[in-house]
Amino acid sequence: MSSSPPSQPELAEPDGSSKVNSVPCNGERELLFTKPAQLVAWQSGPSALARACLSLYICSSEAAGQARQSSARHAAPGATSNAEQQASRLPPLSGPAAASPPRRVEQSRAEWPDMKMPESKRSEGFCGEAVITEFEALTRDAAAVQRETLRRILADNAGTEYLRDRGLAGRTDAASFRACVPLATHADVEPYIARIADGDTSPVLTARPITSISLSSGTTQGKRKYLPFNQELVKSTMQIYRTSYAFRNRAFPVEDGKALQFIYGSRQFTTKGGLTATTATTNVYRSEEFIPTMRAIQSQACSPDAVIFGPDFAQSLYCHLLCGLLFADEVRIVSATFAHSVVLAFQTFERVWEELCADIRAGALSATRVTSPAVRRAVSALLPAPNPALADEVARRCAALSNWYGVIPALFPNARYVHGIMTGSMEHYVKKLRHYAGGLPLVAAEYGASEGWVGANVEPETPPESATFTVLPNIGYFEFIPLKAGDGGAAASDTCFAEAEPVGLTEVTVGEHYEVVMTTFAGLYRYRLGDVVKVAGFYNSTPKLKFVCRRNLMLSINIDKNSEHDLQLAVDSAAKILAAEKLEVVDYSSHADVSRDPGHYVVFWELNAEANGDVLQSCCDELDRAFTDPGYVGSRKAAAIGPLELRVLQRGTFQKVLRHYLSLGAPVSQFKSPRCVGRSNNSGVLQILSGGVVKVFFSAAYD
Repeated sequence: MSSSPPSQPELAEPDGSSKVNSVPCNGERELLFTKPAQLVAWQSGPSALARACLSLYICSSEAAGQARQSSARHAAPGATSNAEQQASRLPPLSGPAAASPPRRVEQSRAEWPDMKMPESKRSEGFCGEAVITEFEALTRDAAAVQRETLRRILADNAGTEYLRDRGLAGRTDAASFRACVPLATHADVEPYIARIADGDTSPVLTARPITSISLSSGTTQGKRKYLPFNQELVKSTMQIYRTSYAFRNRAFPVEDGKALQFIYGSRQFTTKGGLTATTATTNVYRSEEFIPTMRAIQSQACSPDAVIFGPDFAQSLYCHLLCGLLFADEVRIVSATFAHSVVLAFQTFERVWEELCADIRAGALSATRVTSPAVRRAVSALLPAPNPALADEVARRCAALSNWYGVIPALFPNARYVHGIMTGSMEHYVKKLRHYAGGLPLVAAEYGASEGWVGANVEPETPPESATFTVLPNIGYFEFIPLKAGDGGAAASDTCFAEAEPVGLTEVTVGEHYEVVMTTFAGLYRYRLGDVVKVAGFYNSTPKLKFVCRRNLMLSINIDKNSEHDLQLAVDSAAKILAAEKLEVVDYSSHADVSRDPGHYVVFWELNAEANGDVLQSCCDELDRAFTDPGYVGSRKAAAIGPLELRVLQRGTFQKVLRHYLSLGAPVSQFKSPRCVGRSNNSGVLQILSGGVVKVFFSAAYD
C-alpha cells in the first residue's frame, strides 16, 4: 500500500470523459454529478426533495437489483437477502417517470425549487448500495470535497465574531484559513460557548442559531465540557449511521427486526440563556430524524421511549433486558454506545434473570425493580398476559449455559452481530463481550466525540482490536498534527510528542501518528480534539484511521510519559498471569502518586474473584516491567521513581464509580471508566478507589 493517496486533481474516465457520480433518487431517476464538489453542493442545497431523497435513499428497481446481487454475495447459503425483501416491497417503475432518462443537475443551489416531499414518501425504504455509491463518490476525490466543505463552513459563518476577530475577512480558501485562524483547544472557545449558553444570540460562533448545548461525559478530565450543538450535527450523525449500516448490512444482512439497544437518555437542564443542555447522544435521540432513521436501517429499539429516557438507570437497564426477552425472536442487533454498557447489561442479567422470568411468567412488572410510573405504564403494555412458556424457555436456555458463555446468541437466536464502540478505553471490555457473544461477530461502531463525527467503520468484518475508521470528507474540515517520537525512538503513542505543522486530510502518511484537528458546522474552528490516531491506509483518497489513545491522559512522575494505551498494554500483559488461574480484571485505573518522594505509579484492579498473594505479586511485578517508556525504565533503575503499587479493590468498586458519575448527571451510555485519576481532576473518584482497597502489593521487578 502506498504511503499517500493517488493524486486526483481531475476525475476522468480512460477515454478522457468526465467521471460521473450518481445517486439513485426517489425510485424514478438518478441524479448525476461530474465532480464531488457538485455532490456536496447538492447535499447542502435547499431542496427538501433532494435532501429527503439523500437521507432515505429510495431505490429504483435497478438499484435494488444491484443491492440484491451484492447482498447475496455476503449472505449465508440459502438466506434471503435484505435487498430482496426490500425490492419485493418496492412498486415497479411505470409510466412517464420510468421512461424519463437520467438528468444532469447543473442548477446553482439558489435556482433549485423548495419542493416538499409528501409525508408518506419519507420512509419508503433504505438502499444500502445507494449509500455506498454516494460514499464512493465522496471519497474518490476527498481533497476536492474537503475544499468545498471548508468553503461552505466559512461562507456560511463569515459574519461571526470568532472569524471576524481573526481577520479572515470573508475568505474561504484553506491557505487563508490556516494563516488567520490559530489552532484552538476547548479552553480557547469556552468563553464564547459560555456567552451563547447565557443567552447571547448574536452570531458568536455560527450564523445559524445554536439550538442546544452538548455536555461531554466528564469521565476523561474530571469535569464536563460545554459544546455547541445544532441541526448540522444531527445531519452528520444520520449520515454516519446510514453509511456504517450500509457496509454492515452488506457483510451481515439484516431482515426486518429490532435492535436490543442499551441506550439511555441523560438529565437535561436549561441554561441561563434558555438553551437545553444535555449530552450529545441525548440531543440526537430527541431529534426528529432519529427514530425514522433507526427504523429505516433496521435498528428500531425493542424498548419504548419511556425506558430510554427513564429517570433511573437501574430501572431502565432492567426494562431493556425484559423488552429484549419479549421480542427475543425479532432481535437482529445487540448494541450500545460503548462496549462497557453491553458488558454491564449482561453482568446484570446474570444476577436478575430469574426475576425477569418471574415477571414474564406472571405477566406483571416487578413492583420493587421498577417504580417509575411512566416506565411501568410503557413496559406493562408489552406484558398483557402471563407467558409461562416464554419464561420456561428463557430459564431452560440459561440453565444450559456454561459460565454464561454465548448468552447473547442463546437468548437472541436471530441476532446477527453485537455493535458498539470497542476501541480506545473500551478495548478492555472486548474479551468479556466476546465471551457473552459466543461466536457472534463483534462490530466496532463509528468514530466520533461530543464535538463531532470523524469516520465510519466500512470494514465491519475486521475484529474490533484492528478496526479502522474511514473519514467522511463532507462532515467537517479535517487537519492532522504530525506527532513524532521523542528521545529514545519509542512509538509515537508511547512517549512525549514533537509536533509539526498540521497537514490536510489527503496529505497524511500511512503508518504515522497524528492528533486530529476538526472544523465543524457547529462553530468549532481548527479545534484540537486531543485524540491520537494512526493512519492505517486509504479508502480511495480518504484516510483510514486507527484510534490509539487520548493524548492528554498521561502517567508521569518526572521525565517518564506513559499514555492510556501504554497502561492498557501493561494491564493486558499482567492479566495473562491471571488468565492461567481462570481470573480476569473486571476494570482498572491508575494514579501517579507524588505525595512522597520518590513518586510512584499506582494501579487499581478489580477482579472477578479472589486471587492468592503469590499470583498478585507476580502481576504487580509484570505491570512494572511492562511500562517500557525509556524515561520510566531509566528512572526506575536510578530509583528516581519508586516501585509500582498494585491496589486490589473490593468487587463492586467500579460500580460505585459509575454511580458517582451518574450522580453528577453523566449518562451511563457515555460512561468510560477513568484510566488515570488525579487529586485535581478526579478527586472524588480517587477517594472511591482508595476506599475500596483490600490488598496492596509493591513491585520487586527492579530490586
